[in-house]
Amino acid sequence: MKNFARRVLAVLTLVAIPGLAQAQNDGKPAATPAPARPQLPANWAAPGDAKIADLIDARIAERRGEGIVIGVLDRSGRRIVARGPGGAAAPFDDRTVFEIGSMSKIFTALLLADMAAKGEVSLDDPAEKYLPAGARMLERNGRKITLRDLSNQHSGLPRLPSNMPFGNPEDPYADYTERMMLDFLGGYQLTRDIGSQFEYSNLGVGLLGYLLGRAGHSDYETMIAKRITGPLGMRDTVMTLSPEQKSRFAQGHDQFMRPTGPWSLPTLAGAGALRSTVSDMLIFVGAALDPKSPLAPAMKLATAERWPLGAPGRAIGLGWIISEPEKGRETLFHNGGTGGFRAAMLLEPARASAVVVLTNASVEPSSDDLAMHILLGTPLQPLVPVPPAPPPGARVTRTELTLPAAELDRVVGRYELAPGITINVAREGMGLTAQLTGQPPFPIFAEAPLSFFLRVADAQLRFTAGSDGKVTGLTLIQAGQQQVAKRIAGSKERQED
Repeated sequence: MKNFARRVLAVLTLVAIPGLAQAQNDGKPAATPAPARPQLPANWAAPGDAKIADLIDARIAERRGEGIVIGVLDRSGRRIVARGPGGAAAPFDDRTVFEIGSMSKIFTALLLADMAAKGEVSLDDPAEKYLPAGARMLERNGRKITLRDLSNQHSGLPRLPSNMPFGNPEDPYADYTERMMLDFLGGYQLTRDIGSQFEYSNLGVGLLGYLLGRAGHSDYETMIAKRITGPLGMRDTVMTLSPEQKSRFAQGHDQFMRPTGPWSLPTLAGAGALRSTVSDMLIFVGAALDPKSPLAPAMKLATAERWPLGAPGRAIGLGWIISEPEKGRETLFHNGGTGGFRAAMLLEPARASAVVVLTNASVEPSSDDLAMHILLGTPLQPLVPVPPAPPPGARVTRTELTLPAAELDRVVGRYELAPGITINVAREGMGLTAQLTGQPPFPIFAEAPLSFFLRVADAQLRFTAGSDGKVTGLTLIQAGQQQVAKRIAGSKERQED
């Protein structure tokens, strides 16, 4: 229970697409890969190296210990700009190793596409086909979850399994075992029809990586090396670092710029376990853009089918977020984040251009807006000071207030932080509980009308209401950050976890 604060950050950190990660400094969910079609500058060209260096310097000026490496690829070639981290640490360069978090999901998707293109698996294969003997997955309305469903995030599985132990809040996925995953899959009741709705799921893509390893009579790490990184010569894109690679591994930092340890995902590796360098990632995006590369057949399959994301101009293929930033243009995007790192890659195939941004801090804004600005010319997010870290063990004393039942009932409902991520507020006896997607419910307590707090973590839920008194949303306040959620279901409507 005491690790709830770290749990929330773990759930909202490993991956950041689309708009599912850290709060922005304006209190809204993180930048989506395709904002509502801003007016892009005419005849935009990616900035030169000196300008990119200035952008990085401005970003890291007040973040002691952070460095950023940016790679740009276009028809004129490739170039890399690295700045930071300052102090006694070695300067970052093209060979500095970073955790890339959920950008690993694209490798998982392309592994699936490669195996499907070669007839080794089918996108329509039921996921349970590749589970160990005796293991099972529940179905819904006669439909089973397929490998395609796992990759395009329409499986109906939650973002995270509810039986994650979170034994080490600094490495939250490390203790999750194969047995735990299989036990969860065997007993989980799907809350919506398979294929009916996008819901970002680390569990789903982590499971996919596990299943593809089994289908190939191997394991995920070996399959990625054999099918993708090996043929492309990406020697620094690995799960397990060699001693020499460890010497080049960047020190990560959390949202308060405190040093963090690395993350490991032994069971859900396909969701976010890879580490890489900007040099390797430029090889990767170059191969993704090249119709003659070893990746070409898998890329064609991964982007051939599109499923809606619920916003104009946005869809998901196998892994890739496919966006139309303006009429007649199409981009491919994915980003990622772990406890101490952020990463983003943005490609525009028609112009044979791409940008990769890697950084060793989870302070926002981080990588997404830099990638979009450099490739498309979209505005940069405003910078604000890094929030002060709370003292170890410090907790704010709050006093519980007894509210009338009607005041409790008015806030009951489901609130969307981002697509696929909700907070479900429900009545429990004489009180209320709040449940974040993929986690158990926790009691919340009133300190004022429309203002509630948790006792398991220093976090608050402040509800907003319109002039008619009806509750329209809430703000989650935790760890110096705020995230705004819109109310999408009231107390009389069906509420799904």
